[in-house]
Amino acid sequence: MFADFLKRLVDPGPERLPDADARLALCALLVRVARADETYDQSEQDRIDRIAAARYGLSPFEATRLRRDAEALEAEAPDTVRFTRAIKDAVAYEDRIAVIEALWQVALADGERDDEEDALLRLVSNLLGINDRDSALARQRVEAAR
Repeated sequence: MFADFLKRLVDPGPERLPDADARLALCALLVRVARADETYDQSEQDRIDRIAAARYGLSPFEATRLRRDAEALEAEAPDTVRFTRAIKDAVAYEDRIAVIEALWQVALADGERDDEEDALLRLVSNLLGINDRDSALARQRVEAAR
């Protein structure tokens, strides 16, 4: 279903993604982080829906539909390294900082910091070109908002 999209996403020189594709790719990354600890619960799904609704001005129904599409994409997506590098090449830096903050919101949605999620967030931050300091600041903003 997403074969053409994935092919475009991981081409050697991807162009900037159209908004709809960027939304889907970034939500799939949120799903990947949520699934990192082998538990993908309702609180994480709800958090992804709220992030998508707020970030993209979607209704609850539209946000849920986007998350479900992102779940399917994430299941078919290549390894995290290729997937995030493609996003890095196609998404502006400011948007990548916001993505890291959203990823921390999902990782902390269940109220626990998990080693697997922490490790994946460090990897994703690095692959998206976000340094440890900026990622830590994003995490601190999320924790302070809770």
